[in-house]
Parts: sequence; C-alpha cells; structure tokens
Amino acid sequence: MKSIVDFLPPPTCPAEFNLAAYVLAAGHATPDKTALTVYEAGQPRRYSYAKLIQAVLGAATGLRDAGVRAGDRVMISIGNTVDFPVSFLALASLDAIAMPISIALSESETLALLETASPAAIIFDQALPYRGFNGLQINVDQIGCFAAYPPASPIMGDPNRPCYIIFTSGTSGLPRAVLHAHRAVWARRMMWKGWYDLRSDDVMMHSGAFNWTYTLGTGLLDPWAIGATAIIPNTQKIEDVWDIMRSEQATIFAAAPGIYRRLLTTPNAANVPALRHGLSAGDALPKAMRAAWHTHTNTPLCEAFGMTECSTFLSAPPTAHVSLAVQPGRRIAILGRHGLVERGKQGFISIDRNDPGLMLGYVQGSDLQLPLRDGWFQTEDQAVMHPDGSLSFTGRSGDMMNAGGYRVAPREIEQVLEEILGVQEVGVAEVEIKPDVWVIAAFVICEFGFNESRLIHLAKQHLARYKQPRLVQRVTSLPRNANGKLIRAALPQLWNSK
Repeated sequence: MKSIVDFLPPPTCPAEFNLAAYVLAAGHATPDKTALTVYEAGQPRRYSYAKLIQAVLGAATGLRDAGVRAGDRVMISIGNTVDFPVSFLALASLDAIAMPISIALSESETLALLETASPAAIIFDQALPYRGFNGLQINVDQIGCFAAYPPASPIMGDPNRPCYIIFTSGTSGLPRAVLHAHRAVWARRMMWKGWYDLRSDDVMMHSGAFNWTYTLGTGLLDPWAIGATAIIPNTQKIEDVWDIMRSEQATIFAAAPGIYRRLLTTPNAANVPALRHGLSAGDALPKAMRAAWHTHTNTPLCEAFGMTECSTFLSAPPTAHVSLAVQPGRRIAILGRHGLVERGKQGFISIDRNDPGLMLGYVQGSDLQLPLRDGWFQTEDQAVMHPDGSLSFTGRSGDMMNAGGYRVAPREIEQVLEEILGVQEVGVAEVEIKPDVWVIAAFVICEFGFNESRLIHLAKQHLARYKQPRLVQRVTSLPRNANGKLIRAALPQLWNSK
C-alpha cells in the first residue's frame, strides 16, 4: 500500500477575503468579552474584543496616513506586547505585507533579513539599530496613538494574494523568507478539529514569542477567529506559568517541548482544574514527557508537526493523542527517489500543491519560488507512514548521519533512549573524536540516576550495531534556538568542550 493519505477537500475559502476581517469577525458578536490578556512585568493587561478591533482598524488608518500602501512590505520588530498583533492585523487590513522578526536578532542578522526581503517600512519598539535603512520608520508608540483614529475598512479581495512573510528558523541553514497568502489563516481551520478541539469558550494560553508562527497562529489568530480568549504569560520565571494557567483558568495550553520539560521540573507542577489538554509543536515530543504531563495534569499532551511553509498539517488530537495523523482536508504523501514509497518505508513528507495552507513561495529579491515535484511540495523532513495512515517523524535530511556507510536518522536513536525511566531529553549527532574519525554520540538530560551502561544496553537491544551510540554524555541542557528547536549542529560542541 502506497504512502498517501487523501482527506480532501479542505474547507472552501470565501472568494472575497481578508485575513484581518476574518480573524476579527467573531469578536463583533461579543464586544465585551476578553480577547487577549498579556502579562507585562507580572501584571495582566486585558483587552476586550471591542478594544482590540478598534486598535487594529484605527492602526490601519494611522499606518495608511503615514504612507503605508497596499503591497508594501513592512517589517515588525516588536516584543510580546499587544502592539505586535495590532500591527500585524492592521497591515493585513490594508493589504500590506507584514514581516515579523524577533527583537533578539543582532544588527547583522536583521540587516541580512532586510536585504533578503527589501521592506518599505519598519515598525519598531526600541532604538532602531538599522542605520542603513532609508524607508519609513514607525515607532511602536505611534501604533498606540493610532487606536483613537477612525477605523479603516479592511480591503477584501482574492484570498490567494500575498499577505505576510515569515522567516524560517534557520536551524538547517540561512533563514528563508516565506510568503503566505491571506487564505493561510483560513486553512488553519483544519487544525481546530484535527489538533486543538478548539471551541469559542476556550481560554488558549501560549508561552511563545509573538513573532513565532506557532504563537501567532495557535496562540492568537485561531482563538480570535472562533471568538475565544488568548492568554500570553510573557514571563521568564517558569514557575509563574503554572500560577497564571490556574488564575486565568486556561482550558488549552500550548508550548514547545523545551517549555514542557522546564514546567515539569518545577515544585508547583500540578493539576490545573480548567485544563482540557496541552499542545506541543516546534520539536519532537519525547514519550516520557507526554506521560509526565498526563501524570501531573491528568490531561493529554497533543503533538503536531509542521513547518513555516505550511504551519502544522500532521497532528494528534485529544481523542487520539499518541500518534501523528493527517488532518482533515489535507492530502499528504511520503516520497522516495522514484515517487510514492510503500507504507512502512522512510521517505520525504510531501504536501499537495493545492493545500490552502501552503506558502506562495520563497522570496528572493523580486522573485518568488515554489519548488514542486510532480505536484507535491517535498519537505526536507523524513517520516514513515504506518499501515493505519499514522506517521512517525524520523528527522531532517540534513540531520542524517553516516555510520559505516549506512545512513542513520538521529531521531530513531533518540526515540529508543527516551524510553528509559528518568530520561527527559536526548540529542544525537556525529562527533569527530580524532581527525577524520566520526562516531555517534548521545547527549542526555536525566532526571535522576544517570546510567550510561543502561543506555548502551537498551540501544543494543533495539538498534542495529551501526546505529548504536559509541559515546554517551550527560548534560544539563541541549542547544536550542529562541523557539525551543534543537540545534543539532551544535551538539558536537558539548563533547568537544568536555
């Protein structure tokens, strides 16, 4: 049986569409309901739907008066304040193209993104470090003032027209500029049933930064599109997250696996009465972490797999939270060198070119590229599709290791070692122990009782000899980027610094 799952058709997007108008539509029916609570310096700031809508549409008027036009690319360099989503939605309302970036980027990193995407304007909330930028510069304080302006009417049109640019994380190379259409937010409706079980009375709490698509989509746009409430804890003190989750009566909590690991080590980790389930994305979720979450909260932890180019499209809903499955409305395949592979064989995860959530393409100056293979967007991520149609992620093609002439996926080894009691996280990579001599090394975070011989014994039981780690090292943390994704290329430095 071939590795393809066809759950078409997706929900049909309206012919006249605007991302901002869609996201804010439900809020018009409940103007006094809390749309967003952001914690700033430990204190909650609450925004009703009426206040949010006025801020967005007023900002659209202000940005238009400042000179922003439809089709302009506008970089957003704002921290975790309400001004970020207000600016993003205001630009979408104007048919301008928002380009969110992290405020943690260095000047050289930001300049590289400026060169890649050539924005006409920048909205910023700190001293502008881009001295070479000659376009329109708008301080975030102006965005707050625009809230009092008369509301602009969102520009409706073809749902396939450009709407926003997101930069990839860069974990496998230089960040790429990914251009999405207005329809991308409509395509997220497939996650509501296929992953979130999202309802209008939900209180969605997300721990990430606004510029990350996981936070922007799952934490803000989707809850608002259904009329739910969004909570952003915005704190570096991990123990505060539990307290905020309880005080805000969060029904869904979303984070990256690294955040869950930290949460589960705090002394106040315990049941949250209102919580229905947790959501995990951004990196592979260890089984032990899922089990620990259930022990502490008595709720399922639901994983999803996706990418900047298409957000999440494989997920495990609360009713079947153990394995990844294709979401309703998607058509997904596993491709090998000669096309579709048989189920049970490893290949590249591929997305149908007509998926409404798929990007318009990569921006390269004035060019736009959407690489396709026989009608599929083939990702660099590899997986195995099982007979029941569920999938197991095995790693990125660039992560593949060469052991004695055999290609080995590090994720396959990590999954075996994660089965050991007390093991919280594992990172596997090749290490050069002397010139031109490379071996497989496992870097392990253990809760207690680190036992190297136990790990090696389990590897011998479940892995071919060429896949077994030759080095095992206990570490206190694994290298991760700002979004919590494992930086596999940095793992060998842990051994070299030993």
